Amino acid sequence: MDAEKTVIAESQVYEALRNCYDPEIPVNVVDLGLIYDVKIIDDWVGVKMTLTTPGCGMSGMISRGVRDAVLRIPGVKDADVRIVWDPAWSPAMMSPEAKKKLGMDR
Repeated sequence: MDAEKTVIAESQVYEALRNCYDPEIPVNVVDLGLIYDVKIIDDWVGVKMTLTTPGCGMSGMISRGVRDAVLRIPGVKDADVRIVWDPAWSPAMMSPEAKKKLGMDR
């Protein structure tokens, strides 16, 4: 008896990640340009991301928040978050909306 599989779309993952924030910056991790890659294999989702600085004291909290958000997506059974430092993050990676919100669009 096969259970019907739920197909997980990359767009669902990005939408879920738009609810995750660096507590020091009022912009979500997607618009900040912190998400580098999303991989979906069956019911597993892997997220490769960075942080604004290597010494970020909130790294554990942010990565747990990202993992928890992914795990709330229907059909996701497991999730993995990898923090990488290459390429290094820069403000140029932010979306135009993020730059505007932070007053960097001038």
